[in-house]
Amino acid sequence: MTKLALATFLLVALLLGSSSFDSTMAGSRFCNSKCAVRCSKAGRKDRCLEYCGICCGKCHCILSGTYGNKDECPCYRDMKNSKGQPKCP
Repeated sequence: MTKLALATFLLVALLLGSSSFDSTMAGSRFCNSKCAVRCSKAGRKDRCLEYCGICCGKCHCILSGTYGNKDECPCYRDMKNSKGQPKCP
């Protein structure tokens, strides 16, 4: 009986884990494509893409265009670095 319960538990855990993995991957693709647009005119594109990806991952949103529009996502707008300056491009 315990082997059956253990097998059932592992199967359910595997199914739940794989479904959350798919949604995480979808969010990553979303952030990558949106950050590519947001950082397309940045002077330091690698840095812009890195911080944009961090902010998008935490806030689950990103600002439209290449500059400004910070009212579209308060989480993205309000994130600060250790120096108190805006973290997100």
